[in-house]
Order: sequence, then structure tokens, then C-alpha cells
Amino acid sequence: KMVRKVDPKPTPQYEKIIARRILVELTNVLRGKGSPVLVNLGIGIPALVSSVAAEENLSDHIITVVESGPWGGIALSGTDFGQAVSPFALSTIPDMFSNFEGGIIDVASLGFLQVDKYGNVNPSILPDRIFGPGGFPVIAGGSPKTFFAGAFTAGEKKIDVVNDRLSITHDGSAKFVENVYKVIFSGPQALKYEKEILYVTERAVFKLTERGLILEEYSPGVDIDRDILRKMEFSPVISSSIRQMDERIFNKGMMGLANDIV
Repeated sequence: KMVRKVDPKPTPQYEKIIARRILVELTNVLRGKGSPVLVNLGIGIPALVSSVAAEENLSDHIITVVESGPWGGIALSGTDFGQAVSPFALSTIPDMFSNFEGGIIDVASLGFLQVDKYGNVNPSILPDRIFGPGGFPVIAGGSPKTFFAGAFTAGEKKIDVVNDRLSITHDGSAKFVENVYKVIFSGPQALKYEKEILYVTERAVFKLTERGLILEEYSPGVDIDRDILRKMEFSPVISSSIRQMDERIFNKGMMGLANDIV
């Protein structure tokens, strides 16, 4: 019997934009630290960070790990999450979580299902879907910096990049809500322990502060009121120095981030 091979679904361009914006933030950490950055990647869009790091020739400077044990290489996503192509080392899962609890990582990049006005995050639990948090609380708890990465809205949407600008022709439902269904990551506790927390999407970047979520960046092509504020269930603080995201993120070519750290 002939078995037809099914090509994997291509990665939406907006997901790669999010991964690239996370990589920009990691290069900022790298410059501040002055030595390679160790970052744990969660399931979903964060797993794409290792591939964009490789595209930018930053794999020697941005060392990625996933909770199943691979160090370095190209982390796989989707149903293959947990595996990596050509890692330079492998650890056992218990050892990885000992590392997380011990604070060995510099940064964690994790996905999100819901974010609320307090900066709380629900990564995986809804009334009609009973999923546990997995390693999420341990990883986020052990990292001094967490850069959450995910699409701004949930469900079906059509988001493209046209002439290096974001084009939203069909949008989804709110993920930035008044109160998350379940608090798996606590924004107030993160502030208490002085952790650096960002929420990175394809159209907006927020920072968690004592004043709540501050909208710091927006994508080229986006109308802040129509495409961001009206799609949220709460009103974020608008930064007095709000700026447009680096336009290189939206270009299909190389960003040249390696040159930025020389």
C-alpha cells in the first residue's frame, strides 16, 4: 500500500516575526552579559527562536535548551517539540529541572494562552481543555528574565507581511483579558522578586511594571487603537516613549544581528 507523504504545514510569517523579536531581546541580554546567553525555550512559537538564531549566525552566542534535555542545535516545534537537530549535549529531564530550579538559565522564553492586567499568565488551561502546566512554573520561577512569546489574538486569523509591514485582514479573539482563567505565572510575584518580564507578540511588545503592563512597541502597519487596544479586555499603560519595532524583523532577509554584538 502506497503511503503519501504529507508536507509539514509552513510556519506562519507572523510567528517568525515573534521569534525574531525575541532574538533581538536576547542579543540585548548578550551585550549586557558579555558572554553566551543560556535560554530555555518553551513549546510553540518560542521553539522557533533557535532556528532564527542559527539563521543569524548566533548559535555560538545564544545557547538554547529545552526541558527534555537537548543543549544547543535546532529545537523542533509542533508535535516534535522536545527534540533538537544536532545538539552538542544531552541531559536527563531531572537534571534539567534541577538546573532550572538552581537558576542556571539567563532567560526563559515561554508561550502564553492568556495574559491579564496584572501580568498573570495562563499557558494551557481552559474550561473545556484540561491540560496541566507541565514544567512551565519551574522554568519561569527559576529564570531572572522571562520573555513570553505568542500571537496577540487566539483562534483563526489571517496576518501577513506586505512590504515589510504587518497586514491584518482577519483577526482572532482576545488573549489579553481582564482576568486569566488560571494563574500559573504570577505577575505580582515576579515584580516582588524583581524579575524582568516581557510579553512579545507580532504586533505589540509589553513590559510588566508596578503600573501594570506598559505598551512599549508596535509593529509597522499596525493602528494602535484598532489593532491593539480594541483587541484587549483591559487598558494597558501607553509608554511615553512608545516606538515602532525594528523594521529588520519584518524583512525576509537576514537581520544582521551578529554585526550588532561585535
